[in-house]
Amino acid sequence: MAAERTVGIEVVKTIVDVLDYPIAEAALPAKRPSAAAPAKVGDRRSSWSVARMRWVKLLAVAPLALLSACNAARGPTSGLGFEPSPASYVRAPGRGVIAGQAFLHDGSGNSNVRYAAGETVRLIPATTYAQERIKKFYGSVKFLPAASVPDSEPDTQYASLTRTTTVDPGGRFTFENVAPGRYYLTTKLIWKPKNSTTPEGGAMYEEVTLTGQENGPVKVVLSGN
Repeated sequence: MAAERTVGIEVVKTIVDVLDYPIAEAALPAKRPSAAAPAKVGDRRSSWSVARMRWVKLLAVAPLALLSACNAARGPTSGLGFEPSPASYVRAPGRGVIAGQAFLHDGSGNSNVRYAAGETVRLIPATTYAQERIKKFYGSVKFLPAASVPDSEPDTQYASLTRTTTVDPGGRFTFENVAPGRYYLTTKLIWKPKNSTTPEGGAMYEEVTLTGQENGPVKVVLSGN
C-alpha cells in the first residue's frame, strides 16, 4: 500500500510540474472584475486560451506520467538498478553440483504429490538486486499461491546472468559445474483441479550456498516450505 501511495504522489507531482499552473484556477473562468476596472474582452479570451492550452498539456502528459510511475513501481526498489558485475560469478568455472527435486502436495492430502515435471528451474546469483526482487515477490515466505503469481518474464539482462534447467518426470533437476557462491533456485507448479476454474499450486524458491569444498552434490528440495 505504501508503494501505491508513493506512485500516486509522484504522478500528481509530475502532472502539476508540467502544468506549472493551479489546476483549479485554470478550470474556472476569469474572476469578475470590479466596476472600477472593467475587463477587456481580449483579456478574458486570453485567460480562457491559457486555460485551454494547459488542459491540453494535461491530457497529453497524464498517460505518460502514469506509465512512467507504474514502470518504476515494478522494480525491486526505487533507485536500485540491475548491475551485471555482481552476478557474473554464475558464469565462472566451478565443480559444484546442485541436485534437487521440485514438487507440491495437492489439496487432497499430504500423500498426494504433484511433481513439477517439465517446468523450468532457475539458478540465480543472490546479488542485492536479486535479494530485493525475491523479497518483493515472495515477502517473508518461500511460496506464492497460483492466483498471486504474475504472468511476466524477468528483465532480459537479469535473466541472461542466470542458469536454467528442466525438471524431469520425477520432479528431479541438476545443475553441474556451479561456481562457489550464494544462489536462489526458483520454479513454479500450477494446475487446475478437475471441474474447477480456480488454479492451485504456485511459485516457490529456495536458497543454497556452495563453498567449493563440497565432496558431493548439494541437495535441495523445492516445495514451498
